[in-house]
Amino acid sequence: MRLNRMLLSATLVVVALVIQVSVLARLQLPGAVPDLLLLTVVGLALVYGHVGGALIGFGSGLLADLAPPADHAAGRYALVLCVIGYAAGLAKPENGRIRSVTGPMLVVVAAAVGSTLLYAGVGSLVGDTAARHVGLTGLLFSAAVYDLLLAPFTVPLIMALARRAENDPLAEGRDTGGVTSDVATGWLATGTGLKIGSQRGGLRMKAAKSRAAKAGRIKGVKRL
Repeated sequence: MRLNRMLLSATLVVVALVIQVSVLARLQLPGAVPDLLLLTVVGLALVYGHVGGALIGFGSGLLADLAPPADHAAGRYALVLCVIGYAAGLAKPENGRIRSVTGPMLVVVAAAVGSTLLYAGVGSLVGDTAARHVGLTGLLFSAAVYDLLLAPFTVPLIMALARRAENDPLAEGRDTGGVTSDVATGWLATGTGLKIGSQRGGLRMKAAKSRAAKAGRIKGVKRL
């Protein structure tokens, strides 16, 4: 991953984890808890793709496993978010542009349901049956509703920040359609160079017109 991707992803994940632990986890809502960390992984995966989404998901999940007051085995949520980040990255459009909000919202719902099922499934493998006592159906429904309500305020912002970091002028030139983009070249092509050239062309046209006018006047004098 590029340095700007790593810095942005780490910052967003840490901020999301702090808000998740200090605010959202204390709301005492019925059912599940709004998962801001999951939405952060989904938003970044929709821009960076399945490989970046898997790496970000694993790292953010591992931080959540180690952050207090975690009450489960380390690596459990890392595995869940790694799979979710990979799957969400597969939904990234080829041109990088998302024309409708329907796609990301469906990805959010699928991620909320999938993460809850994976977390409960991994828990059953290690002997954690808390999901059965709470009610898996209620957890799935509440997780989908909470994340879907929170997504419009978080996912577009995260995707916009990720795209802005990708288009950083200080980054290395990227291959776009077989042509490597160069900031200096683009600046020169749209900057003062073309303006000076157009001004020179205009001066030449004016000089030619003035010479033609003078020649016409001289011919008129000779005829008289």
